[in-house]
Amino acid sequence: MNLAQAEAPFFEPEWAVRNLDRIGERLLEHAWLTFLAVGIGLAIALPVGVYAYRHRRIYAPVTWIAGFLYTIPSLALFAFLTAYTGLTTLTAEIGLVSYTLLILIRNVVAGLDGVPLDTKQAASGMGYTGRQLLWRVELPLAFPVILAGIRVATVTIIGLVTVTSLIGKGGLGFFILQGMRRFFSTPIVVGAALSVLLAVTADVALLGLQRVLTPWTRSRAGTG
Repeated sequence: MNLAQAEAPFFEPEWAVRNLDRIGERLLEHAWLTFLAVGIGLAIALPVGVYAYRHRRIYAPVTWIAGFLYTIPSLALFAFLTAYTGLTTLTAEIGLVSYTLLILIRNVVAGLDGVPLDTKQAASGMGYTGRQLLWRVELPLAFPVILAGIRVATVTIIGLVTVTSLIGKGGLGFFILQGMRRFFSTPIVVGAALSVLLAVTADVALLGLQRVLTPWTRSRAGTG
């Protein structure tokens, strides 16, 4: 670190203005990597969670496997995957998706567990088949809990996407890594601040979506 770097201000707005295009590109990349990981994770977790809910004997093994993947340090996981899939988006997504599974599978099962038994019995008494019961009764009533898991997974993955900058796919993490390598704090501030802002925005948006799609939860809360 030279003297000029040591005397540089903590944050230089001029740098941010000069790099608005790059910042926008990295922000979109960050959001896309997150959306893709959570979407694929949900596509896997939903059927697995439903099956585990109906066949309890597999719930413990499934959550054990998902829990094992969740506990692997992200740096170690990405380094391991790079040996097989290279510095690619596939490498980033395999790692990111693996971190969503435990959260999403648990919330799918917890949501389905929370559906009142008398509601399911009433639907069965009306002639609902198992598939109709799942799609018309159980999943809609479990949706708030499932969406709560999606919110947690989304915020978690937004944080983890920054780590994928080490394999060239880090979205806003690119600026954090760049700033650390150059001992220049402005890119670090930009990357960290926008990552937090993205996480907050995504969480608020998903909460708003939940309120729109599940109006009965607001009614029940108001009655209580």
